[in-house]
Amino acid sequence: MFTDRVVSGMRPTGALHLGHYHGALKNWVKLQAEYPCLFFVADWHALTTHYDDVRVIGDSTWEMVIDWLAAGVDPQQSILFLQSRVPEHAELLLLLSMSTPLGWLERVPTYKDQQDKLSEKDLATYGFLGYPLLQAADILIYRASMVPVGEDQVPHIELTREVARRFNHLFGREPGFEEKAREAVKKLGSRRAKHYQELRNRFQEQGDEQALEQARDLLEQTQNLGQGDRERLFGYLEGSRKLILAEPQALLTEASRMPGIDGQKMSKSYGNTVAMRDEPEVVTKKIRTMPTDPARVRRTDAGNPDNCPVWQLHQVYSDDSTRQWAHQGCVTAGIGCIECKQPVIDAVLKEQEGFRERAQPYLDDPSLLRNIVADGCDKARKLAQETMRDVREAMGLAYD
Repeated sequence: MFTDRVVSGMRPTGALHLGHYHGALKNWVKLQAEYPCLFFVADWHALTTHYDDVRVIGDSTWEMVIDWLAAGVDPQQSILFLQSRVPEHAELLLLLSMSTPLGWLERVPTYKDQQDKLSEKDLATYGFLGYPLLQAADILIYRASMVPVGEDQVPHIELTREVARRFNHLFGREPGFEEKAREAVKKLGSRRAKHYQELRNRFQEQGDEQALEQARDLLEQTQNLGQGDRERLFGYLEGSRKLILAEPQALLTEASRMPGIDGQKMSKSYGNTVAMRDEPEVVTKKIRTMPTDPARVRRTDAGNPDNCPVWQLHQVYSDDSTRQWAHQGCVTAGIGCIECKQPVIDAVLKEQEGFRERAQPYLDDPSLLRNIVADGCDKARKLAQETMRDVREAMGLAYD
């Protein structure tokens, strides 16, 4: 019923840094070669914490999309768009809020965590409480099958799955569903229909999850089914409900090992970032002034790479031989810290050459960027409208 599709977004709160690239964008570039992908600027999400200073949103949006393109995200392979240009996100959020229990939102781990971390802001707002549901709407509106996230975001995907499941249970009760589903089974052809029924029975009678997956694969491979019949047959596998919204899976991404220039996790809030398109002299100065092992007071003092933030950068940017050289030189005091930093500087600058080269056409002609986003908004909205037609019909809001 639902094709493989990846959805992800970022809030526009400032220039992207190397942590964003290694933690998310590099993975986006890989995924777009494997699946249909939609990547969006989560400007409404930015308002949940920056409602009192909206300038950062407008100033950051276009720069962020340039950084995506600089990283290698390809508008020929992926759909790039602005969340606020697809109003169906907000409509689905409103409709989902009618049946989502308040307790589900209050138990999301990041709700309390963010309030504690951003204690200087007044986050006792309806928008902040509801942002996980907006996040769910962002995903469900495209019937995404996969969402690339870090481990800390897995609870949000679980909430999204629960919201989709509850919606399908409440609103997938199509009049005459059983009869329509049985008629749809006949359209599979006798051999496939028999196999479908056998797999359905194995799942419903024995809880055989493998049979469920095999039945889903069978339906995916059947070309002569209309969308309505396809949805009914997917729902019929598990019960007597039509599946309207897809339950997405969390696609766990490898945690970024990118340290900031002070050794902590690279983060704008720590003021320790190297921007993706920082000027070479800025990058060189930042890395050269990075702290190293405090035990190396003098050039002749031996050090321990495990106590040095620069060693963490070697883990990201250096090959085995360079890492071996840096490790040996540190523990024997055979090289100085400035000497140890140079291969990292060279590797970062080389990586950034590609970023700047890919970004330059959009800096020279901003209309290229606007056209990519406008085209992406149109494509995204068409997909969102298809979902909303089914949602409105299921909720009794289709008056045509």
